[in-house]
Amino acid sequence: MDNSRIIEELRGASPFDLYRLRVAIDQLLDHPDRIEQVRSRLTPGMRIRYFEEGTNREVEATVLELHRTRLLVQNQADGERWSIRFCTVNVDHADTVLHPPPERGGLDRSRLKVGDAVGFRDRQNRDRYGHIMKLNQKTATVMTMDHQQWRVAYPLLFPVLDMSEGER
Repeated sequence: MDNSRIIEELRGASPFDLYRLRVAIDQLLDHPDRIEQVRSRLTPGMRIRYFEEGTNREVEATVLELHRTRLLVQNQADGERWSIRFCTVNVDHADTVLHPPPERGGLDRSRLKVGDAVGFRDRQNRDRYGHIMKLNQKTATVMTMDHQQWRVAYPLLFPVLDMSEGER
């Protein structure tokens, strides 16, 4: 399924249309048959990847317990335990990166995740480089190489492939 194409189509939808669609999708995701499709493929002790909305990226975890509508996992990076929905587990190893059309300028929230290396120009027209710390509604919180925290609008950000370039 081409999620990027679907997202582009939805950009023209009204807020009410998007809300109504979200309700319908949530109902589909919470249907017992859909939950069982994922639940039947998991066992305690299994290593999985699930998509975390807040950081907009996949997280590696170990399944601890399977419940009726959720599962308990332990995050591999920090050892924290989380109760997550079955629909967040990427059992088919689908690509989670959204690829907007190349003609769009700037970055948007859907293309970024916490930890990404980015750059921007400050008000003095100096290039700044850092890592995404938090994804807000209209801005990203960026920790720069000189340990300053900035809130930067998404269209003003650009990806940085080699962070050593930004350290000079």
